[in-house]
Amino acid sequence: MVAPQTPGLVAALRAELAAIDPARRCDRIAERAGLGAAAEGRARTPLIGRLAVRLEDAANGGRFDWDAAAEHCRIAFLRGAFLQHGSLSVTQAGVHLELVVDEADLATMARRLAAMGLPAGARTRRGRGVLTWKSVDTITEMLRRIGASATILELEAQLVGRSLTGHLNRVVNAENANLKRAVVAARRQLAEIETLDQRGDLRRLPRDARRVALERRRAPEATFSELATRLDLSRSQVQRAFDLIGSIAVHLTPDDGENPQRWT
Repeated sequence: MVAPQTPGLVAALRAELAAIDPARRCDRIAERAGLGAAAEGRARTPLIGRLAVRLEDAANGGRFDWDAAAEHCRIAFLRGAFLQHGSLSVTQAGVHLELVVDEADLATMARRLAAMGLPAGARTRRGRGVLTWKSVDTITEMLRRIGASATILELEAQLVGRSLTGHLNRVVNAENANLKRAVVAARRQLAEIETLDQRGDLRRLPRDARRVALERRRAPEATFSELATRLDLSRSQVQRAFDLIGSIAVHLTPDDGENPQRWT
């Protein structure tokens, strides 16, 4: 399944690349060669079609040979190839860059790109070769080399935004989970306190536990730390008080009330 493209980012990327006007004739020849069918009037967009026309002056007597070409010519070829046959998408799963090539050229192009420090995954899809990049660092390097500096900045901004959104979502989810647990615990504690009160056992609690129980009734929504602050106790003292209240509410029988020493 092909990852959906990010329309605004892809449009900006193609506009940025198409606006580059190679100064060297060899680069113009190489970029036009990279355009492939677009150079013969079958461009995927008017933008690329106009670029093919601008580069047409290099066609007469010019031929691109990857093996004999300089590095800058190879970069120009890749720029043209990406304009006509490339795609870029940014999803929750990450960044995805693709370049479609003839199936017969797939292995050769994969080898050439790896030699340039741009290793790509290679596979066949519907009879076409597909080169794929998923590493953000490699994608950024690829875009930098073909001249997409502004797109890199926008891509990095989107990635940071998505990262922050993901982080905030995790924080919110964690806070919601903590709040639910706190509500459930507070309800249980109030029920245990009510049980002791109905049996007349609340007044028999040790002083700190009794104070914690009364403060819980006054502030059902308060956290352990907030209760501790209100009562000038430590959080661990509040925790021990609730443990004691819970233990007595669950296990104490009426006869046990005759032995208050068990509660201390």
